[in-house]
Order: sequence, then C-alpha cells, then structure tokens
Amino acid sequence: MSESDVTRNGVQGARPGREAPTGAYAGRRRRRRGRGEQPMVPDAAFSSYYGKPVLNKPTWKPLDIAGYLYLGGLAGASSLLAAGGQITGRPGLAAPAKLGAAGAVSLSLAALVHDLGRPARFLNMLRVLKPTSPMSVGSWLLAGYAPLTLTAAATEVTGRCRLLGSAATAAGAVLGPAVATYTAVLLSDTAVPSWHEGYRELPFVFAGSAATAASGLALAAAPAAEAGPARRMAVLGAVLELGAFRTMKRRMGLAAEPFEQGGPHLLLRAAELLTAGGAALAVSGGRDRRLALVAGAALLTGSAALRFGVFHAGVASAEDPKYTVVPQRERLAARVR
Repeated sequence: MSESDVTRNGVQGARPGREAPTGAYAGRRRRRRGRGEQPMVPDAAFSSYYGKPVLNKPTWKPLDIAGYLYLGGLAGASSLLAAGGQITGRPGLAAPAKLGAAGAVSLSLAALVHDLGRPARFLNMLRVLKPTSPMSVGSWLLAGYAPLTLTAAATEVTGRCRLLGSAATAAGAVLGPAVATYTAVLLSDTAVPSWHEGYRELPFVFAGSAATAASGLALAAAPAAEAGPARRMAVLGAVLELGAFRTMKRRMGLAAEPFEQGGPHLLLRAAELLTAGGAALAVSGGRDRRLALVAGAALLTGSAALRFGVFHAGVASAEDPKYTVVPQRERLAARVR
C-alpha cells in the first residue's frame, strides 16, 4: 500500500488503541469507565441585573393584608346569612350574622388603614372612582358597605328603627358577594405570578372561603335550631372552595408550585382538612351544640389558613425569577408555533 493510499483511507497518524469506539460497544465502554458525555454549558440560572429578583415582592404587611382578605370575606358572606335569617324568621341566626358582618368589616378596614400607614391615604382613594382599578372600586365598595352593616348592627342591638335596620341588612346583602370576592380580583390584577395566573378561579375560591367562614361564625353563635341555613352554606362553600382551588392549581402549571412548598403548603393543607372536616361535622352533628361549636371553629380557622396561605405563596412566587421567566418563554414559544 502506497503512502497516498494510507492518507486517503485516513489511517495515517493512527495510534494503536486510540480508535473511537462506535455502536453499542461505545456505550458499554463509557459506562464501564463511569464517564458519559460531559455537559460543556452550565445549567441555566434565572437571575436579573445585580442579582435582584425580576419582580419586587409585595411590601404589604402579612398580618394586615391577609387579615384584610379574610375579614372582608367573612363580612360579605355574613351579610347574606343575616338577610336570609331575617327573611325566614330566624332572629337567632340574623342577629349574630349582623354583628359579625359589622365587626369583621370594621376590623378589615382597620387592617387596611394600618397597612397604608395613615387614614388619610384611604380617604385619598375615594377622591376619584376608576372602574378599571380593582383598588379604587374596592375602596368605594367598602365605603358604601361598611355604613350599611353598622346601621344593621346598631338597630339590632338597640331595638330601634327596625325598618331602617331591615333595609340596611337587605342592601348589605346585595353588596356582600362583591365585598367577599373583589379582593381576589385585586390580587389577580397584580404581576405576582401565583396570584395573576389564578385570575379565573381565585374569585370562586374566595367566595367559597367566605361562605365557610360566615357559616362557621353562625354555627358557633346561633341556636342550633335556627342554624340550618348556616349548615347548608358550610357544605356549599366547602365544595366551591376546595373544588375551585384544585382546578386552579391544575390549570396554573408552574405558577402553582409555591402552593405546594414550605409554609404556604402547610397552611393550605391545614385549610383543606379544617374546611372539609368542619363542613362534614356541621352536617353530621345535627343540632348538637358542642359539635356545632367545634365545626364553627374549624371552618373559621380553615378559611383564615387559606387566605394566609394564598398570600404567602404569592410573595414566594414573586421572589423566585423562574415563576416569571419560564411562563413568559412558554407563551412566546406557543405564539411562534
């Protein structure tokens, strides 16, 4: 064989034992040596300039705002129970529901003002009505709803102006569903991934949570003989809350991950157990006063745990850039396809 033939066949310069193995033998050889293909590019890390998060996490105080979310829902749904008790001739149910609505909305406003820092900031939000702003609409909603609940409670306690109190109770029931759910729209309108991605189902989650809280208060405070509507509301609220929340998590994809991690997961798991257990106990306990108290406490606590869990999960999703970056890339890729 001539030198040109050796060069043409690619053998020139070959060294014994240095031939590249191919086929199945190559894979066996790599595995035997314990050395497979080594990545040359490091795994992608989601970061931003100067190591700061893509989003600024919410600066709201957890106790104030999560409490505001919870108490607003309790107030709005309690107004519905108050009107129902008044119409059906259940004064033992209507009275605690009226007082509960007035007390809850008062504490909710106090929590909101405390987070804002000065009462004047809340009043400033009433200078204009901006229909496209959930915060503006919510401020006006609270400004109209709170006096109604306070009037209904005052007439109930004093026994005077019953006609005025009945009218205020009915008007409060009309605004109650909006008060119970507008905070879900408020959260969904932000850029926080785990809140924004749940915009379809979160109002239903909050509506169910509000119903369980109000029914829990009524079960604990009303006579068992008049608490039938509260027991039914507890079951309907639990089904709505748990079903909508599971549907929301399935649809959200990656943005649902913070709901399954750390402190938020513990709170939400506790909320699920307390809500389901409280609703079951409310029905099975019948008119047993002691079981009604336990069921009411479970429902109230479960509703609060859900609101706090949702709040903290949203904060966690804002702190990790991947919950913002990855969904954006997926949406861009879907548009390109």
